[in-house]
Formats: sequence, C-alpha cells, structure tokens
Amino acid sequence: MKVTASAPGKVVLSGEYAVLDGAAAICAAINRRARVTITRSADDHHVVTASGIVTTTGRFTVSDGRFEWLQGGQDYALLECVWRALAATVPDSLVLTLETQEFVDVDSGTKFGIGSSAALAVALTAALDCVADAKADIKRIAVLAHRDFQSGAGSGVDVACSLQGGVIEYHLHAASAALPWPDGLAFALLWSGVAASTDTRLEKLDSLNSHPSRAALGTAANCVATSWQSGLPMVILDEFRAYTGALRQFSVDHDLGIFDAGHAELADAADAAGVVYKPCGAGGGDIGIVLADDEALIESFLDVATQKNFKRLHLTIDPSGVQRNREDQ
Repeated sequence: MKVTASAPGKVVLSGEYAVLDGAAAICAAINRRARVTITRSADDHHVVTASGIVTTTGRFTVSDGRFEWLQGGQDYALLECVWRALAATVPDSLVLTLETQEFVDVDSGTKFGIGSSAALAVALTAALDCVADAKADIKRIAVLAHRDFQSGAGSGVDVACSLQGGVIEYHLHAASAALPWPDGLAFALLWSGVAASTDTRLEKLDSLNSHPSRAALGTAANCVATSWQSGLPMVILDEFRAYTGALRQFSVDHDLGIFDAGHAELADAADAAGVVYKPCGAGGGDIGIVLADDEALIESFLDVATQKNFKRLHLTIDPSGVQRNREDQ
C-alpha cells in the first residue's frame, strides 16, 4: 500500500481579521504544496519523518485513541491533532513522510507564511482517511485538527482554500464559493524576509477592547468581495485601496503592527506609484501583494520593492485543491 496526498498553500487577499467577525474574506490557493506519503511499516510502531523541516524521527503507538510517543512527539503535534480528530482505526503500523519544503526560503530556512500548517493538516487528513477507508468529512476533520493545533485560534479560511483550490470567497461557518480571477487584474507576491506570528496577534486582539475601526474593517472587506463580483479591475483596485487604509487604521488602533517589517513603507510607495500594496494575512512580516491593472506598473514597482529588501515570490494560483491517490501492491 502507498497513499499520497497533497494540498496547496494560500494567500489571504482581503478580509484578514475581519473574517473572524463574519465579514467576507477572499483567499487564493498558490502553487506550493504540502505533501504526505504513507506506506506500511514492518515495525510494531508508527514512524513519521519531515525531511528538511524536522531532524527528529517520530515514533509512536496509538491504542484506543491514546497516543504514546516513543520519540519526537514535540515535533509532530499537528499529526497527533489530525489523527485524534479523524478517530479512525488504522489496521497496520505506518511510515509517514511529511514534506513542506516548498513553504521555506532555501537561503534562510525561514517559512514564507503561506499556510503550511493548514495545507499539511488537509493533506494529512486526506491521506489518513484514505488509509483507514473512513470516508470522513475531510473539511470538518481538517478544520477541527488545525484549530486544535492553533489552540482554538483562526477562522478556517486557510483550510478551506487548501481543500478547494483556486480563489474563494469565505465566510465563517458557511460554505466557500469559487471565484474567477478578474481579467486585467495583475498581481505579484512579495516576501518581507521576516517571519510573523499569527497566533500572537490573534491573542492580542482577543485581549483588547474593540475600536470602531474593527467594524469599519469588516465593512471594507465586504466591499472588496462585492467589487470582485463585478470583475472590473478599476473598481476592485479602488476597494482594495480603501480596504488597505481601513486595515492600517485597525492595526494602529489595536496595536497589532500589521504594517511592520517594511509593509508600511511599501504601501506608501505603492500609493505614489499608482498601484495597491498590502500585507497578506496577519502581517507584521511574511508576505504582501501588489495589485494593478497594468503588468508594466507591477514590474516597475518590483524595483522599488527590491530596494526595500522585499523579494518577489514567483507564485501562481493553483486551481486544484487537495489531491490524493492510493496504490495497493
């Protein structure tokens, strides 16, 4: 038996933070994938490795849903969360190989911040479900597992995007809807070179009193989603520009530092260059996106971004969501 599964990473284009309050988020799957391979093991325990990410080999047993780690448990918490959420019986000892190298900068070893844990949660859920022949609701299990892994934080938009692929409009506790990419809307993704913590910012937001800018951010996010339906780049860019302003005010009022790590300077430079730039997701590092209705404007702005130590990530939208395959030998 050999089971393989993969799921794409993601970029939140709009609705970050606001999605937690029920506003619309637009999210795009990108062509960097988490991959899982599972085969049978001759050992009396399960074995897991994550080549290039974790140096320790994990060894564990599961009996009546109870995990016993013989080695490396601290490095494979997500696997345990998925296994527990699936609650399926696996008939044999397994060898699991986890791969998320595509989410890491080769030169620095730093993660880009494009949803590696969500993608891996989805791929793991799909692979283990296939091994156990559980026919489970992969979306429900992956959301539960990833939320458990994040100590209850997050909206689930990253999991939904990894499952579905392409571009989606996402609302909390609702089915996501596929969206086309508007003709004539150009974009490029830029990496700040600085890793950021989503969990830290979400914890801080939960501890603060809400300001009016939080509600304003939700309104702006919904306006972006409505403009996207128009398919008109100029309309979409206008709403993204307004949304970026709302996101900056929201960040200042709640002291979240979303535009730290050079994002603020790049957003200011974008205004002067006639394009739109914003951080994606939690901000404070990780990646951002530049949008325009002219590829030439994007290319010109990339020179500015490079001077400010941002690096272009040559990423494209992945139209496919989770994929899996089983070969019985």
